Amino acid sequence: MGEHKDDLRKIITTLALKNEEIQNFIYSLKQMIENVEENSTRVHGELEGEFQSLYSLLDELKEGMLMKIKQDRASRIYELQNQLTACTKALESSEELLETANHTLLSSETDGFTQAAKQIKDSVTMAPAFRLSLKAKVTDNMSHLMVDFTQERRLLQNLHFLPVPSTPEIIVPDCFVANNSVSIVWSMPDGEDSGIQHYVLEHRKTNFPGPPRAKEEQPWMVVEGIQGTDYTLNSQRFDMKYMNFRVKACNKAVSGDFSEPVTLETPAFCFRLDAGSSHQNLRVEESNVEWDATGGKVQDMKIREKDGRGRGASPCNSPARCVQSPKRMPSARVGRDRFTAESYTVLGDTLIDGGECYWEVRFDKDSKAFAVGVTYRSLGKFDQLGKTSVSWCLHLNNWLQVTFAAKHGNKARILDVSVPNRIGVHCNYDEGFLSFYNATNKQLLHTFRMKFTQPVMPAFMVWCGSFSVYTGLQVPSCVKTLQKRNSATSSSSTSLT
Repeated sequence: MGEHKDDLRKIITTLALKNEEIQNFIYSLKQMIENVEENSTRVHGELEGEFQSLYSLLDELKEGMLMKIKQDRASRIYELQNQLTACTKALESSEELLETANHTLLSSETDGFTQAAKQIKDSVTMAPAFRLSLKAKVTDNMSHLMVDFTQERRLLQNLHFLPVPSTPEIIVPDCFVANNSVSIVWSMPDGEDSGIQHYVLEHRKTNFPGPPRAKEEQPWMVVEGIQGTDYTLNSQRFDMKYMNFRVKACNKAVSGDFSEPVTLETPAFCFRLDAGSSHQNLRVEESNVEWDATGGKVQDMKIREKDGRGRGASPCNSPARCVQSPKRMPSARVGRDRFTAESYTVLGDTLIDGGECYWEVRFDKDSKAFAVGVTYRSLGKFDQLGKTSVSWCLHLNNWLQVTFAAKHGNKARILDVSVPNRIGVHCNYDEGFLSFYNATNKQLLHTFRMKFTQPVMPAFMVWCGSFSVYTGLQVPSCVKTLQKRNSATSSSSTSLT
């Protein structure tokens, strides 16, 4: 019967997952139907607007051209009318002169003939008819104002919808994740000719390893104006296990469909500070810690209990958002402090039992004391980091005299280096390396070499100061290279004096 129950549970799980997948697809289909309605209405309105704009432009051109014809006609008629008036007057004057000349010629009087003939001759010389141009100043040809819309008509007849860019395809084998950066590469189909001007890349984080789901709690982040067919997201914090990506092409007026989304794994070491088990004088808020002489942790827990904002009630830790990692340690009960007295310690809540991990911490250099490192779970309630055989750390002391040292087993080595503002911690559990770096320039500060016998966890100490922790980071390539280069000469814990 037990075997049948197990089989039935598997079937129930499979059906539940399949039902969720179908529900997501149904939601996607409904959303697409709504989008079709909205988009069709939008493009219908835009088409009407474009044609109305074209009509208005044609009307404006028509009015302008008709006005040009009217103006040219008026100008020509004016010039011809003036010539006609001048010619009419000249003709009248010439006819009068002709009549006078004929009358004088036929006259029988001889006394005044000579004088009259001379006067007629002078009048002919000055007559308008002989000073008048008999060539029209303008032509009656109006063909220069004719138009031929053959090409335009052909162009309009060939008018089609704007070509929508094809859908890009993300080339997964060419994409890679390294150094907290993600490089995405895509391509367009052969023969693509839609005037692509730029690309739009969208990405979001997820803990779901399969194909991207329609309903995701994380929003899509948008990168616009990409000119090439590749893009690199730099300085990412991988606080979730995977990232979804999709890309679309855009031309001057329209964008194509998004590519098929792809999911890339973004492996990195993530942990939270275990506020429930920290020293009562440490005020822990997310990844920030501040020493408080008045008992910051106790006050903070009372406030959270009063406001209902305890860690267990946090939305980011609810079962609907994430699943508790098997390596994550449960918080201690409020009121039973994990550390007390002068052990101002707070631990990370995730065990390291294999592989490589990297995290960074920025601390107040004016703190009277600060330490960062790793420890076994067996670190005592009164123990200080580096003063036992179960913890390894770098320790900054600003009390009485300034020292910066590597500590383990109550032994210390003074480090002859400048104290950085930010320290990177690299733990290679399998090879037994614990290295500390200047996180800014990746200068190696110190390396412990040992064989871990049980899982370790990140550990921090601060007195009269503060610090901030940065997780979700991958091991930088240069750190891996430095580890290989210095593995033969790195200082081991047995050499501390």
